[in-house]
Amino acid sequence: MDIRRLDKKLSVSPQISAGDLVAIYATGFRTLICNRPDGEEPAQPDFEEIETAAKNTGLETRHLPVTSGMVSDKDVAEFEQALRELPGPVFAYCRSGMRSAILWALSQARHKSSSEILGTARAAGYDLGKIEQRIANVANATSNADGFHSMGNAPYIPHEHFSGQFLIRRS
Repeated sequence: MDIRRLDKKLSVSPQISAGDLVAIYATGFRTLICNRPDGEEPAQPDFEEIETAAKNTGLETRHLPVTSGMVSDKDVAEFEQALRELPGPVFAYCRSGMRSAILWALSQARHKSSSEILGTARAAGYDLGKIEQRIANVANATSNADGFHSMGNAPYIPHEHFSGQFLIRRS
């Protein structure tokens, strides 16, 4: 098992098996978040199998599946909410840990500097340079009454799926 700590509340990891859950609990984790959709790979254990084993060890669980390369603003909001609501420390996983690290990075963008987020991720083995601009956009965004977000003078609508781009609405 390859556990990579991002902060005091969250560590991430590549795919785990049901047999890893006793060790995860013994390490002190209290919640397990799976960011991987079922059936992504043939040999991957289904979340139901992981969830049953996790509950038997005393871990709380949440399934927040995200398709690789498609992290939406909704996914980030759900991840951030789970981190607030669930007991910590939290152990999140996906195929490589990258989606979980991206969700963490974007959920922290309003609370930490881009350099701190990128440095923490890099130290954990995740290069998030490709989403650096998105992290900055989230950090600088504020909602207005129309449900749009402001980036200085140019309102934008966050793209539903992560492509690193935003739709710009010009007045």
